[in-house]
Amino acid sequence: MTPRAAARPAEGAQGRPGVRFPWLALVAAGFAVAQLALAAPHLGLGWDETVYLSQVDPRNPAAYFSAPRSRGISFLVAPIIAVTGSTPTTRIVLALLSAAALYATYRVWRPLLGPGRTALAALLFAGLWVTVLYGPQAMPNLWVALSAVAATGWFLRARPGASWAVLLGLGATVAAATLFRFSDGVWLAAPLLAACAMVPAWRRPAPALAVAGGLAAGSAQWIAEAYMRWGGVGARLHASSATEGGMGLHWAGGDAWRSLNGPLLCRPCTVPLTHPALTLWWLVLPVLALTACAVALCTGRPAETVLPVACAAALSVPYLVLIDYSAPRFFLPVYALLALPVATLATGMVRAVRPVPARAAVAGVLAVLLVAHLTVQYEVLQETAAGARATADRYRAVADALRGLGLRPPCLVTGSHSQPIGYYAGCASADVSGNNQNITEAALLRRAVTEPTAALAERRSPPPDYAHAWKAHRLRGTGYTAYLP
Repeated sequence: MTPRAAARPAEGAQGRPGVRFPWLALVAAGFAVAQLALAAPHLGLGWDETVYLSQVDPRNPAAYFSAPRSRGISFLVAPIIAVTGSTPTTRIVLALLSAAALYATYRVWRPLLGPGRTALAALLFAGLWVTVLYGPQAMPNLWVALSAVAATGWFLRARPGASWAVLLGLGATVAAATLFRFSDGVWLAAPLLAACAMVPAWRRPAPALAVAGGLAAGSAQWIAEAYMRWGGVGARLHASSATEGGMGLHWAGGDAWRSLNGPLLCRPCTVPLTHPALTLWWLVLPVLALTACAVALCTGRPAETVLPVACAAALSVPYLVLIDYSAPRFFLPVYALLALPVATLATGMVRAVRPVPARAAVAGVLAVLLVAHLTVQYEVLQETAAGARATADRYRAVADALRGLGLRPPCLVTGSHSQPIGYYAGCASADVSGNNQNITEAALLRRAVTEPTAALAERRSPPPDYAHAWKAHRLRGTGYTAYLP
């Protein structure tokens, strides 16, 4: 494969002369509308969001920031949070930003696949319930996904003679993915660097330096923080592994499948599979991706298909074989990348059919399947959004009850779900054990003498050891008991 073949536009990419219909812009606009109508108005802040927002929120103390996290999403929302603490406003701004980012990242692929295939790929990704749900949320996974799509597209366009803008785009998008989630940035860069080493078309210093430079720039903050807080990269990786339950060989494919339609975090993943018929698309997806690769190899133009599949496979590794739990959002980068070869396969099938009436029939069948798929996604979105809303409402109700007991900032919340509840109450949070341990019992008791403190326990759980002598207050309608000294 020559460099020219690796990056030349797909057949029909230039389109017919005249005015083109802005399909990709229409998909992005629809994505914004779907978020604003179906997700943004109904969502309070989830646990992880309160951690990310608290890092840059001038109105609330910063929650403990554990070793596996990266600060990219906090940097993204910092200008919003500096202006307003309104959750609905934050949701609206993030919905519009994510829709604009969807357009910009898939737009990178238009010279490679053409406008129709690019728009269909964006639609396949934007139509997933998990994409719509996390578009307006302050969570990193969607932004890693969009960065990965753009980075892979820029890499394919970094042919000999490409402008500096292409190489800068490649480096910047790898840096963005790494800044949003350090580990995902490393897994994204690995197949790109491997392609530079193994494929003659890309065996040049420019794309390799762009990828390596982006990885270095995106990881600089994470590495600096590793030395400042944990004593080095190795120590932070060790702490990250402990937080994740011990990174190692664990087959989590079954967990991912069971959690596909919720819960939003399956840890431990002992729930039964809900709505098995609605998970068929997930089982078919790798088959379609591999079929697209086979077709591309047979036609002699594999670059635009094989590379996104390779990057998707790399990004799935930590969530399929290295942890023992799952969450639907983990696979957003995989879905975003696999949407590209699936769209290419679908449009190729239609174009290969002769005569024209038969082609129209095949296109009609595929359109019906797409509508059915989007309907399934809508049904799951309704259910999972309701669950997320109920969880956030519970956090807010507990925070309101704590204020009713006299907790006012500066204050401290500890115990069960202390981080999100503390954020809602405007209090600092602390834990003496678990993944978010950031204080000793002795230090906690000293703080409890000088500032209002509440230890939380769920209704059927005993109070923390240090709070046995504290006064119990049942927080009616929440399932929590608060213990105050």
